[in-house]
Amino acid sequence: MSDPISVLMNLFNYQFFQNAVLGGVLVTLACAWIGLFLILRKESMIVDGLAHTAFGGIAIGLFFSINPIIPALLISAVAVLAISYLRRKGIAQSDSAIAVMLAIGFSTGLIIISLAGGFNVELFSYLFGSILTINMGDLLTVSLLSVVTIVFLSLFYKELMCISFDERSSRLTGIPVEYLSVAFNLIVALTIVLSIKIIGIILVVALVVLPALTALQLRLSFRKTMLTTVVVGVVGLIMGLIISALYDIATSGVIVFTLVFIFAVSAVYSRL
Repeated sequence: MSDPISVLMNLFNYQFFQNAVLGGVLVTLACAWIGLFLILRKESMIVDGLAHTAFGGIAIGLFFSINPIIPALLISAVAVLAISYLRRKGIAQSDSAIAVMLAIGFSTGLIIISLAGGFNVELFSYLFGSILTINMGDLLTVSLLSVVTIVFLSLFYKELMCISFDERSSRLTGIPVEYLSVAFNLIVALTIVLSIKIIGIILVVALVVLPALTALQLRLSFRKTMLTTVVVGVVGLIMGLIISALYDIATSGVIVFTLVFIFAVSAVYSRL
C-alpha cells in the first residue's frame, strides 16, 4: 500500500490538483465572507434559492453550447433583484419570494433538460460539483469573479456591517441602504454561481453558511469572527480535497462533512 504522505506530495505536482486548490481557496474566501453577512442579516437561505435558480441558467447554457456560467449568472441576478423587489413592495416575504424564484429557475432547468433528452455528465458536474476538473479557463473565471467580490466587500465593509446590525440606524446616518443592499445581493448571486463549479448546486449553501456559523460559535469580535470564518472555510476545503483525493470519494461531500465536523467541534468547545 502506498504511503499517504508520498501520494499527497505527488498530487500537488499535478496541474489539476493545483488548479483545484487555488480555485477552491479563492471561492471559499468570497463565500465565507458573504456567508457571515448573510447570517447576520438572517438571509442565509437565499443561497439555496439562488443556487437552484441558477440551475435553469446552467441547463440553458449547456443546451445552446455556451459557457453555462454566463446564463446562470444572468438568471441569478434577475432572481435576486426580483426577490428584493417583491420584499420591498410587500408583495411577498423574503422566504416566499425566494421560493417563487427557486421554483421558476428549477422548473426552467427541468424543461430544458426534457427538450435536450435528459441529463448528461456535464450537468451532473454542476449539480454535485467537480472541483478536480477545473481547467485554466475555469480558474481565470473563478479568480476574476472572486476578486470582484472581495474588492466590493473590502470597499463597503463598514457600511455592510452597519446595515447588518441595524438597518434603521444606518438609514439615519446617511448610508444608502437600498443601493448597497441591491449591490450586495448581486454580489451574493455572483458568489453563488462561481461556487457551483466547486461544490455543486446541491451543497453550495454549506460552503457559504458553515464557516461563518462555526466562527460565530466562538463569540469573538467582529473582525476576529470574519478572520476565523475565512480560516475555517479554507481549512475545511483543503482538508476535504486531500481526504477525497487520498481515499477516492466524492470531493464535495467530503468538503461539507469536514466543515460540519469543524462546526460540531467549535459548538462543543464554546459550551465547555
